[in-house]
Amino acid sequence: MTQASKQSPHEPLSYDPITPAEYSGLQEAYTHFNNQLWGGALPDVFITYQRHAHSRGYFANDRFAGRLDKSAAHELALNPDGFVGETDKKICSTLVHEQAHVWQHVHGKPSARGNHNKQWAAKMRSIGLQPSSTGMPGGRETGQRMSHYILDDGAFSLSYDELAATGWKLNLQSAHRPPSRGGGKNKTKFICPDCGQNAWGKADLRITCTSCGLEMPADQPPANDA
Repeated sequence: MTQASKQSPHEPLSYDPITPAEYSGLQEAYTHFNNQLWGGALPDVFITYQRHAHSRGYFANDRFAGRLDKSAAHELALNPDGFVGETDKKICSTLVHEQAHVWQHVHGKPSARGNHNKQWAAKMRSIGLQPSSTGMPGGRETGQRMSHYILDDGAFSLSYDELAATGWKLNLQSAHRPPSRGGGKNKTKFICPDCGQNAWGKADLRITCTSCGLEMPADQPPANDA
């Protein structure tokens, strides 16, 4: 009898799997907002976590294809790096921001090269999210890179409160990663929230983009897709 045959079979593992718990929560939120904010008009999408540089999330149409048939699936991705220090409500607003792109792809007229156009901006306002290139009042409503902020008592805010009242919550975010101490790699990157221009310097610097007249925050993903 071999050594392997003498070994007793392993006991079944007794834990709740992380993957279905986390992704089923994302699906629940997507379905909730689809029904309440979009009247169920959005198609099914494949929701993923992706660490996409300088972006809290993105929408990509027909990103996946069926292996056994000719079906296609859109992707809606969220960046878990952008979850750190943010509330579930703010993270859900990014999910809904991307749902606005899903809606426009299916029912509207998206701009070329992924620009956030006037149709998209109007739809965002109608569901309680104000487009802003800076993520604050006064920012531009349209452009290549666009953030937003939540409107008090808007449709999104009220819908999120209903979701949260059920006990819904996110469980995971990116783990803390200490900055590199290698030579020349300890400078902080600053990015203009409007035009995307980059600059590097000490973390406590305050840098302004001359072209746009906007302060350039340290390299943190904006609250939307690139």
